[in-house]
Amino acid sequence: MIVSSSARSAPGLLPGLLPLLLLALLLPVLVLSAAASAAGAVHRPSEPMPPRPGARVDPALLHRSGTQVRLPPGATPPPTLSARAWLVADAGTGHVLAARDAHRRLPPASTLKALFALTVLPKLSQTAQHTVAEEELTGIGAGSSLVGVKENLTYRIADLWRGVFLHSGNDAVRVLAGLNGGWEATARQMEATARSLGAMDTEVVSPDGYDAPGQVSSAYDLAVFGREGLRNPDFARYCSLPYATFPAGGWSYGIRNTNRLLTGEDGIAKYPGILGVKNGYTSNAGHTLIAAARRDGRTLVVTVLNPSGGQRAVYEEARELLDWGFATGSAARPVGSLLPPAATRLVSGAPKAPGTPEAGTATAAAGAPGKGAASGPSAGTAPRAAAEAASGARTPAATASSAASPSGGTPAGTQGSGGAPLPAGAAAATGTASATGPAGERAPSALVPLLVVGSACVAAAALWATRRHTAR
Repeated sequence: MIVSSSARSAPGLLPGLLPLLLLALLLPVLVLSAAASAAGAVHRPSEPMPPRPGARVDPALLHRSGTQVRLPPGATPPPTLSARAWLVADAGTGHVLAARDAHRRLPPASTLKALFALTVLPKLSQTAQHTVAEEELTGIGAGSSLVGVKENLTYRIADLWRGVFLHSGNDAVRVLAGLNGGWEATARQMEATARSLGAMDTEVVSPDGYDAPGQVSSAYDLAVFGREGLRNPDFARYCSLPYATFPAGGWSYGIRNTNRLLTGEDGIAKYPGILGVKNGYTSNAGHTLIAAARRDGRTLVVTVLNPSGGQRAVYEEARELLDWGFATGSAARPVGSLLPPAATRLVSGAPKAPGTPEAGTATAAAGAPGKGAASGPSAGTAPRAAAEAASGARTPAATASSAASPSGGTPAGTQGSGGAPLPAGAAAATGTASATGPAGERAPSALVPLLVVGSACVAAAALWATRRHTAR
């Protein structure tokens, strides 16, 4: 019997085609698996990263009475002070290094203006001008500190803010609150800002800090306001100005900051590295102070409420806390945090890098007041250092400096944790990252179906070739 050569070669051909057939059948699976892995690899960096482990803090510690501090053996304890409440914290990390009666509710006096500025500053253009009407100056409390705002005179908004920060002018606060929607509306907005920052002890009745029944804050809340203010370049610039001029129609007069740690006057030595923030006094509150200073790359914020020794004591006790914090505070384990709960953090008021213009506000104009109104390096370098120092150790869900967005007055809470927009060019850097589905998942690449179809064609061709050779 004669056997054809094609029939004899068919059994030998099958073993060679089987691997090709198997490879063609497995190729779509391999391609899909690789595509899924690649998609996951591209998408993963945008997912929230777990926080780095830090020192454990019992949130109840700061609600206890007395001094709270955790030091290693042999470390120097914080100073013994006469203040009814005080706190010292690292502005970069938000760690509370030590405190006494941190949540004790006390009248804040003009330190409440820090919260007023956090709430209203982002909403008003610094270059805008406003002519003051007589009715805007009604209702100012008797004995209030006044910077000298007069009806029928036109002021720049920046002029009024210098009157608030330097001279603690309740008349300037009245005008700015009116531009913000009114006295009562501003008080409610201030409370909303405080709550968004995790400051739950503050009740606002009079936005200027004037004594009013039921108006209270705490050493903790005021430290939160001071730290958050330093993260805003405009706030940091104003609160660090030692001197400025205030317009009076056809002329102007000089005003000085009432924070003696900043000016070094009235027998109080200027504190090295001082950045501001705000002092206050009323007969009910006594002397109060939020102070911040920077040294060796660290920024500390302290609050002192109602010491028994009067005006000099509030500055000297703040000085002692700052000295202790810089010398020993780094060894202390935190007893609390000034950072708000994650659920209430805002991104709408996240501070910009100094010099970055915000929508609707000319940065050059915002800086212009410092050229003509202030002398010395503190008008520019101190607020820049303050804003940069206090902006460290921020979480992806950055806290806001106010209850409104700098870009357009977005109400507090309209953006949630992690809702910050991607920086420009982020989508281009990730290839097809902009093609996302409704839930934020990446759309499949058009290359995947082409590879599947191609693999199916290869498998069909291999099967056809096998049958043809077998038939022979």
